[in-house]
Amino acid sequence: MNLGAFSVSLAVKDIAASKAFYEKLGFAEVGGNIEQNWLIMRNDKTTIGLFQGMFEKNMLTFNPGWDAECNTLAEFQDVREIQKNLKTEGVKLDTEADEAGDGPASFALTDPDGNPILIDQHV
Repeated sequence: MNLGAFSVSLAVKDIAASKAFYEKLGFAEVGGNIEQNWLIMRNDKTTIGLFQGMFEKNMLTFNPGWDAECNTLAEFQDVREIQKNLKTEGVKLDTEADEAGDGPASFALTDPDGNPILIDQHV
């Protein structure tokens, strides 16, 4: 199962302070909108998202259909197929994508230690 691009989505208290901090670590803004309280930052192949007031906890994020630089892949496993496979394996989902749909969709689950995981397809 290929989950696509990986990033860590951080629930931050002050997006400007977090942006400045991660820039000192070599991260650069590559997407998002600071006025809307979210940014995507990258350092080489490492991607993080900064989200102020959107998530309760930090989470692992996977983007089916994208490579590490958010380029659309010609072939990929659709989020609904991934969801179906996980459900077949008995994995409990917190939210589900509409299995009848196509294109962008997402679902969420929680690992055994309480860490949230978002599978978020944008294509």
